[in-house]
Amino acid sequence: MPAWCNDYGQPIGAPLPDWRPPARPPRATIAGRWCRLEPLDAAVHADLLFAANAAADDQRAWTYLPYGPFAGVDDYRAWMQAFCSGDDPLFFAIVAGAPAAPVGVASYLRIDPAAGAIEVGHLNFAPALQRTPAATEAMYLMMREAFALGYRRYEWKCDALNAPSRAAAQRLGLSFEGVFRQATVYKGRNRDTAWYAATDGDWPALAAAYETWLSADNFTADGSQRMRLSALTAPLLVRRG
Repeated sequence: MPAWCNDYGQPIGAPLPDWRPPARPPRATIAGRWCRLEPLDAAVHADLLFAANAAADDQRAWTYLPYGPFAGVDDYRAWMQAFCSGDDPLFFAIVAGAPAAPVGVASYLRIDPAAGAIEVGHLNFAPALQRTPAATEAMYLMMREAFALGYRRYEWKCDALNAPSRAAAQRLGLSFEGVFRQATVYKGRNRDTAWYAATDGDWPALAAAYETWLSADNFTADGSQRMRLSALTAPLLVRRG
């Protein structure tokens, strides 16, 4: 017999007697050890982010985003002013390095307090941020904030052909949930969307994995990691794909 049934013997979902929809995430700075997330402001961040992105050898970072690349900083700033000032998506600049500077963008989106679901997306990491502890910590901070607010479900979605994004989701401990075929159209082409997620039940073990990986003891004097995050998160995945 299922764990929960109604009076007709039909299986039903687990009761949530204490459930209350969480607040929407605030437009506020989220600080960590390696980086901080600042509410994105075109006047403050656009020029520096455009310069950071310009350090890339090519434009492949924009392939799977529904916008970009941008011909110049004025176009980038205008896009940011038009698209990045609302509450959903709620955009952040990732500020890291020495001296600290904006080197990436991330957002919450599809924020659904009634369902307790929130998505992370619009990720764009400049070369200076890629493959750094700050990049991982930024994703940890966003996940930690979402679950601290009371969300039950934290989602990551990407083009099913975007192999690096799919690998990143699983490295971060988000479990594969399937592919929605012909989910949308962007840049004049089809997108099948791969879904990944973590739940509040997953979070305590994931938080411990992140904190172990981000600890100073996990890095040598030259900044090399002693233990890979994927070694900590792989056993926690419900499903790979």
